[in-house]
Amino acid sequence: MPDQRPIDADNHYYEPLDAFTRHLDPAFAQRGVQVLQKGKRAVVVIGGRVNTFIPNPTFNPVTKPGCLDLYFRGVMPAGVSRQTLLEVEPLAPEYRDRDLRIARLDEQGLAGAVLYPTMGVGVEEALRDDVGATMASLHAFNRWLEDDWGYSYQDRLFAVPLISLADPEAAVAEVERVLGLGARLVHVRPAPVPAPGTGASGRSLGHPAHDPVWARLAEADVPVAFHLGDSGYHKMSAMWGGSATLEAFGKTNVLAKIVVGDRAIQDTMASLVVDGVFARHPNLRAVSIENGAAWVKPLLRLLKKYANQSPESFSGDPVEAFRQHVWVAPYYEDDLAELVELIGADHVLFGSDWPHAEGLAEPLQFEKEIASLDAATRARIMRDNSAALLGL
Repeated sequence: MPDQRPIDADNHYYEPLDAFTRHLDPAFAQRGVQVLQKGKRAVVVIGGRVNTFIPNPTFNPVTKPGCLDLYFRGVMPAGVSRQTLLEVEPLAPEYRDRDLRIARLDEQGLAGAVLYPTMGVGVEEALRDDVGATMASLHAFNRWLEDDWGYSYQDRLFAVPLISLADPEAAVAEVERVLGLGARLVHVRPAPVPAPGTGASGRSLGHPAHDPVWARLAEADVPVAFHLGDSGYHKMSAMWGGSATLEAFGKTNVLAKIVVGDRAIQDTMASLVVDGVFARHPNLRAVSIENGAAWVKPLLRLLKKYANQSPESFSGDPVEAFRQHVWVAPYYEDDLAELVELIGADHVLFGSDWPHAEGLAEPLQFEKEIASLDAATRARIMRDNSAALLGL
C-alpha cells in the first residue's frame, strides 16, 4: 500500500563548499564559483566577485528552523527585531546526508520531500553576463547533486536539478541528461533569461528559443519548478536608492521590499501565459515554490482585464490557462482558503521550507494552517497534489 503520509513540496539541504566545484570543468575554474579562504573564513567568489548571497557558505553554525516565525507572520512583540529572533545551532548531519534525512522524514511524519538548494538559487544571477560559465556551473552542480542526493532517493527524497535557459541548446542537452537519470522535477530561475552579446538585455521565458526545453518537459510529464532566489530584480530597488543586489541578512529596506515584492514570480508566470507557452505545450506543468501566494489574485485580475481589452493577444482564456497549468506552494502565513478558491484545491501544495529560519520549525505544523478546510481538500494539499506532480 502506498505511503499516505504528507509530502513536503519545499524542503532544503545545505550545500558543502564543493557543490559547484567538485565537477566543474577546469576551463571555468576562474569564471565560475570559487571558494577561497580569508583567514578563518570561507568566501565565495562568483564570476570574479565576492558573493554575499549566503553570508556564511560553510553553514556552520546555521540558523535554527522556524526561528523567524513571528517575523514572517508580522506579529513580533514590541522591542523584538528580526535580528533578535535569529538563533543559530551547529549544522545537523541530516542537512547533508540522505540516509539520515530519510530517518528525519520518519521522525517528522513525512512520506517524502522535494529538495531545493540554499546557496544554489543565488548563483545564476551572479553569472548572468557569462553564459558559458553559467551552463558549466549548473551542470557541475547537478553532477554533485547526483552524487550526494540523487534525483529520487528511495522514492522519498526528490532533489531538483538546476536548468538555465541562457544557452537554449545546452539547456535541452542538460534536461535530457537529468531526465535520463530520473529527475522528477527541474528548476528554472523565475527571471528573464540573460542574453548577453545579443544587443538585448534579456529574453522572456516564453521566447520561442526555449520551446525545445518546454516541449521535452511536457513530453516527459516532468514539471518545471520556479523557486524563490536571486532573480536580479533588486536592480529596480537601486532605481529608488536601494541596493542593486540581494543580500540575505542585510539591513531591511522596506521600500525595496515594496518595489521588488512578488514581481519576479508574477512576471514569470505572466510570461508563460501571455507569450503562449502553455498554449504551445498543453501538457506542461509549472510549480511556484517559496514565492508565497499574495501575487496570484492580482495576476489573475490583470490577465482577465487584458484578455477583455486585447483578446487577440491570447490563445484562449489566460485565467483558465493559469488554473490548468500552474501549481502554487503558498507561505504558511498566506490566506490559504482564498488561494484554494482562486486556483482550486488540486493546485495548492504543502511546503514547509524546512530547515530554513523562514519556514516552519516542524513541517507538519502546516496542518494547523489549513485546519478549517474540509478533509478531502487537506489531503490534496498535504500529499495528493505533490504525489501526482512527482508521478508517484
